[in-house]
Amino acid sequence: MNRTISLSAVALVAVALSGCGSTSGHAKSAGSPSRADTVSLASVSGVGNVLVDSKGFALYSPVQEKGGAIRCTGSCATIWLPLTVKGSPTAASGLKLGTVMRPDGKTQVTFESKPLYRFAEDSTPKTVGGNGVSDNFGGKSFTWHVASPGKTSTAGSGGGRYSTGY
Repeated sequence: MNRTISLSAVALVAVALSGCGSTSGHAKSAGSPSRADTVSLASVSGVGNVLVDSKGFALYSPVQEKGGAIRCTGSCATIWLPLTVKGSPTAASGLKLGTVMRPDGKTQVTFESKPLYRFAEDSTPKTVGGNGVSDNFGGKSFTWHVASPGKTSTAGSGGGRYSTGY
């Protein structure tokens, strides 16, 4: 499947997300701690067990961000929303999480040393529309995969290609 995101679509997503109050839209905010774990496991039909945030949205990591290196910044982070926390992340099911400092100074959650992101186009929990997606932001290419402690299938996932046009 071939998909393209125009510059205006990126701008619309950025405007919509600016009202969310946090980079990821799901980070714990000061004064209102979440009772849910930062990351847990959920079974997604056709894909398998995947990591999800506290609201049940699938989490992804790009192949190009191995070892905690952050490359998804700027317009990339308006489509791929970094999972950030204040303090330490909590995990269900014995998952071992870590953190890495983003260039903007926020703390991003990692799994197996890979930074975690939510895909802005996944509009409902347990949706995996970004698995296998390749895109390019500011000359940086990315290939995204749903985060999982085991093997997953690409059946029922996005598998598309995005281009921001810049």
